Amino acid sequence: MITLNINGKDKQLDAPDDMPILWALRDVAQLTGTKFGCGMAQCGACTVHLDGQAIRSCVTPVSAAVGKKITTIEAMQDDKVGQAVQAAWQEIDVVQCGYCQSGQIMAATALLATNQTPTDADIDAAMSGNICRCGTYPRIRAAIHAAASKLA
Repeated sequence: MITLNINGKDKQLDAPDDMPILWALRDVAQLTGTKFGCGMAQCGACTVHLDGQAIRSCVTPVSAAVGKKITTIEAMQDDKVGQAVQAAWQEIDVVQCGYCQSGQIMAATALLATNQTPTDADIDAAMSGNICRCGTYPRIRAAIHAAASKLA
């Protein structure tokens, strides 16, 4: 058993120390908003926050999260920055297929939590590694700028 703080609550999970956080979230904690993409930290679909930092949960073992806070897409509805990002996503109509969007939103939220006036270069740097096969990158950037203006 391992104790993880997930979305503000301590949870006891029956997971080995080397299990990737992604699988502990999806298979053990039954939080399926975080998606499996590549399994190699290359696509960003599995992005969650670990103590506020965007990380790739497919390659990060649960042992690295002990004593830290994991935040998933499920908690964004209760987060001021997360709410602004999700609202902007809807207003700009970012989503096409939607598969990558939880990871995109988590990366955008981590950026705006520390930089509420990002430049295009800041956005590109923060979002690099979050792949959208539908190519909605211009809308993603526009939505991040829209969310930033609402937070200002």
